[in-house]
Parts: sequence; C-alpha cells; structure tokens
Amino acid sequence: MHLTITKKRKSVLGDYRHPGIGKNHRITVNGDLNKFEFLITLLHELAHLLTFEQYRHRVEAHGPEWKSCYSTLLISFVQMGVFPEDISMALQRSIMNPAATANGETDLLLVLRKYNTKQTGLIPVAEIPPGKLFQTENGRVFMKGALRRKRFECVEVKSGLRYSFSAVTEVRLLEMPSA
Repeated sequence: MHLTITKKRKSVLGDYRHPGIGKNHRITVNGDLNKFEFLITLLHELAHLLTFEQYRHRVEAHGPEWKSCYSTLLISFVQMGVFPEDISMALQRSIMNPAATANGETDLLLVLRKYNTKQTGLIPVAEIPPGKLFQTENGRVFMKGALRRKRFECVEVKSGLRYSFSAVTEVRLLEMPSA
C-alpha cells in the first residue's frame, strides 16, 4: 500500500484507489486533519482496501460489505481506548450504520472539530445563533436561517439569495452593527 499525506482538499478528507497492474493500493489522507479525524479517515480508506482484497469489484464501494469491515475496524479502535469518550460516543452511530462520506456524519464531525489545534476564529455554522451574520472563507456575508433536515438555509446579505450550508461548514461570526 502507498499512503500519501496530501494538502487540504475541500471535497474529500481521504481517498482509496485499488491497485492497477504492477501497482500498489493507494490511499491519500488530508494532512490538515487533527489526529482523531486523520485516524478515522485512514480507517475508512483501509476498509475500502480490505473490502477490495476480499471481494474485488463485485460489491458497491460503500455497500454492506464495506460497512461491515469499517464497523469492525472502528469497534477495534474504540475498544482499545484510542479515542476520547466524546468521540467514542459519537462513533457509536457510525459503527451501527457508517455513512459513505464524512459529511454524512454531522454529529461526529462536530465532535471531531473540537480537537482542531488551529485557533482560526472559525466556528461551525451549527454554532451560529439563528438570525446572526457570518462570513464565509471567500468573504461573502450571510444571515443564518432555519435548519432544513440536515442543512441550514441562509440568506446572502448582498444578493438576498438563499443558500444551504452544512452544519460543519466553518465560518466567521460577525458582530451586528449597532442601531
């Protein structure tokens, strides 16, 4: 297996590629993750490798076979006491029915983000009070609205257009101007 630690990627935390002819399995994991998020991502990708070794291309990438393998890996690491209690508790849901992507594990990601060491002043959208203003990485300003299933409906202040945000999207809380 060839493991590569990559720069931050917005769309994925990790990736698995099965071996081509004369090549190794390849796993990439973002290097900007905290140690617990890194380990969970690595276990997710290792579950792909182990599932491929057992079933080759005969099963879905995130099908029942992968879910069983990933759950087994998670259980082993939780039982070893590798994770703090709050992460172990959040992992219980993943163990029962793992999501295909980290974005499907909102509660787990919110707990994991508490262990980020960089103090950037950014907080998850979930922690912004409704009606408050926040700024995204690209400088756009939004007002937080209501939760719609798993995402928050927010209004861009400049355009009045509505956008949906994942609860774990990191943004900067803005102070409301005084009247």
